[in-house]
Amino acid sequence: MRIELIGALDYAKLKEELKGKVENIDEIVEILKNNEVERKAEIVSTAGRLSRNPGTVFNVLGLSESKTLDQNLSFIKRVINMGHDSITDHDYCVFAIENVSPVIEQTIIAERFSSFTIKSRREVDFSKVGFYTPDFHDQNGNLLDNNEQIKKEYQAHEQSLFNDYEKLVSLGATLEDARFVLPYSYYSNIIMGVDAHTLKDMIIKYTKTKYSKISEIREFGERLYEIAKEQIPFIIPVIDATPLKLEDGTDEYLKNKISDPTYKVLAKPKLLASTSNVDDTILLSAIMHRYQFSLEKAQKVYKLLCIDKDFKQELMKKIAFESDKLELTQVSFEFQIPLSFAVLTHLTRHRTHHIMVPDFSPVVDLHQYKTPPKIMASFKDIYEEIFARNIAMYEHFKHDYQIRDEDLIYFTLSGNMVNVITSMDGKTLEHILRLRECTKAQWETRDMASGIHQEIKGIKGAECFSNILGPTCETQGFCKEGKESCGKILKLTKK
Repeated sequence: MRIELIGALDYAKLKEELKGKVENIDEIVEILKNNEVERKAEIVSTAGRLSRNPGTVFNVLGLSESKTLDQNLSFIKRVINMGHDSITDHDYCVFAIENVSPVIEQTIIAERFSSFTIKSRREVDFSKVGFYTPDFHDQNGNLLDNNEQIKKEYQAHEQSLFNDYEKLVSLGATLEDARFVLPYSYYSNIIMGVDAHTLKDMIIKYTKTKYSKISEIREFGERLYEIAKEQIPFIIPVIDATPLKLEDGTDEYLKNKISDPTYKVLAKPKLLASTSNVDDTILLSAIMHRYQFSLEKAQKVYKLLCIDKDFKQELMKKIAFESDKLELTQVSFEFQIPLSFAVLTHLTRHRTHHIMVPDFSPVVDLHQYKTPPKIMASFKDIYEEIFARNIAMYEHFKHDYQIRDEDLIYFTLSGNMVNVITSMDGKTLEHILRLRECTKAQWETRDMASGIHQEIKGIKGAECFSNILGPTCETQGFCKEGKESCGKILKLTKK
C-alpha cells in the first residue's frame, strides 16, 4: 500500500530543479513546506473568524496572516470544538493511492463527499496486478501461531483464482466478464479528492470504529493520519480526542434480536418508496419557483394549462433537457437493488444519491453470485467450479482454523451478489439512467438501469417523468458516442 498527498507541492521535484541554482536547498524547501501548512491554517482560520469579525473577507484574511501557525491552529481547534468543523471544508486534499484492495475502494466510495477515479476492470487486464494478503487472527483478535503457514495457503488459493481469470480470457471470455472470478483481494489504484472535514471523519472511522478490525482499512486510516499530522495538523486534535469504539450499537442490538441472518438476493431492482404525484410535484414546482406563486395559485394556473393535453409532457421535457433540472430534485425514490461486487462501483460512483454500501464483515453469502450470460453459454462448468472451490476454501479457513470474519473478507469474489439500498432525487435518477441504459454501458449495469426504469413506469402519476428517462438517443434524438456509437440512433432517426 502506498498513499501520497499529490495536491501539494512536489518537494522532491523542486529540489532537483533548484540543484545548482541556489544554495541551502534543503533549508529553502523546508521553509516552503512549512509555508504551505501555514497557508492552509490561515485559510481555515479565516473561515472560522469571518462570521464574527468586522471588515471584508480580505481584512479577516489579513488578521489570520498576522497570526503564528500555533495561534491559528489553537483558534481552529476552539472553533471545531464548538461544533463548527465545516470550516475545514476549505482545505482540499488529493491523494494517489497505490495497491489497495477493492475493500478500501468501496469503503472510501461510501463517503459521499469524497471524489475518486478508479482504474477500469472492463478494459484493463488484471491478471498480474497482485493481491493483498492479511494476517490471520482468532475470534478474539489474537494473531494465530500458524499465521505464516495459513498465509501461504491463502496466497496459493488467491493465485489460483487469478489463474482462472487468465484461463477464461484465453478461452475467449471478455475481460469484463472474466473479472467476476477475481477475488476482492486484487490490487486497485485510485485518485481520491477529499476536503479536510471529510478526511477527518474518514480517519476516525477507519482507525477508531468497527472498521478498524479489518487490518487493511486500519492500515489505510493510519497512513492517512500520518500524512494529516504533517500536512493538515488542524484536524489531528479532534481525531486524537475521539474515543475508540469497536462495537456498533445497532449491530449489537439487532444481532440479539435476529435469529436468522440469511438473505436472498433480489431478482431485479425494487422500488421501496417514492414521492406521490411525481409529475404534478415536478411541474407545479416549476411554476412556483419561477413565479413565486403560492401552492394554491400555482395549482389553479396548472389546472388551466393542463387543458392542453401536450402541456405536461412538453414542460417536463423543457425542465429535463433545456433547463438546469432543479425541479427534478423535488421528487425522490428509494430502491433496493441486487448487484454483483463487480459492478457495485458503477452505481456507487454517482455521489449525489444516498447509498448504503454493504459491510464486508460478516462475510457475504458466497453461494449467491452472478453468472455473465456469455460465461453461462460457453464456460458455465468452469465458472461454477471456481465459485465452489472458493467456498470450500473459505469454509476450511473459517472452521478448521477458526479465523475471525474480518480476515476472511477477501474470499468474496467480484461476482458475489448483495442487495444495496439507495435513495435518489429525480435529477440524479435521470442522470444515472441516461448513462446506464445506453447500450454501451456494461451489461449488468444496463440491466440494473432498465429494471429501475421499469419500476418508475409502474408508478401512477409519473408517466411524463418516465418518458424523459433513458439514453439520449431515445429521449432527445442524438448520441454523444460519435464513431463509437452502437448505431441505434440511426434506426431511431429513420422512423
